Amino acid sequence: MKTVQVKDVVFNEGRPKICVPLVGKTKQEIITEVEMLENVAFDLAELRVDFFEDVEQLEQVGALLAEINSIYKKPLLFTFRTKKEGGERELSLNRYFELNRFAIQTGLVDMVDLELFSSEADIIGLIAEAKEKNVKVVLSSHDFFRTPAKEEIIARLVKMQQLGADITKIAVMPQSEEDVLTLLAATLEMKKKQADRPCITMSMGKLGAISRLAGELFGSCLTFAAAKDVSAPGQVSVRDVRSILEILALD
Repeated sequence: MKTVQVKDVVFNEGRPKICVPLVGKTKQEIITEVEMLENVAFDLAELRVDFFEDVEQLEQVGALLAEINSIYKKPLLFTFRTKKEGGERELSLNRYFELNRFAIQTGLVDMVDLELFSSEADIIGLIAEAKEKNVKVVLSSHDFFRTPAKEEIIARLVKMQQLGADITKIAVMPQSEEDVLTLLAATLEMKKKQADRPCITMSMGKLGAISRLAGELFGSCLTFAAAKDVSAPGQVSVRDVRSILEILALD
């Protein structure tokens, strides 16, 4: 299985990488969050731009990205999470892809998250544009209400690979202990039989917290952890995640 390198971070090599969310509503709040990361042990940050109050003004998004880049040097994942997949707001499909295309073209982001259940044709086109700019694409799927069957989880991840994602991602909500096992079993099967590139999986909420910590064993290359505010149910603090990943390290 191949690795993916973004700046100094190599996905699918060693322990799962730790990503922290930036969820400020104003430019100043986001910049303050970035500044607070100076003494935090993490690998990359995700700009959850759906929280940003000026997200529909592209010039403001560009100004925000420029200011972040002036003080932040690690990989930056640009994400607008739609309302239907657990985000803060909704955009029309055209505006959603316009925003992500704009971010890619600025040259100020290293990775973008695109949702699988949006527009296949637009996804394929934007992945091609991203490759030209050396921006990696995470194709994602989020279910905040249930955990699909193992076969469905695997089918979504395989579809993401077929569409050309650099990294695949799925997050699901467990309703039982068995649901957590379903997510972990699907992740392991991807690792052993289907995956040819890095994969991110998680079972959300307190019930699924173990899935955020056992990635190295089952095959998830990244986990999300909170430096300040969480961006999804069940996120654990960066300090706790780092300590547990070191304890569970397979090397």
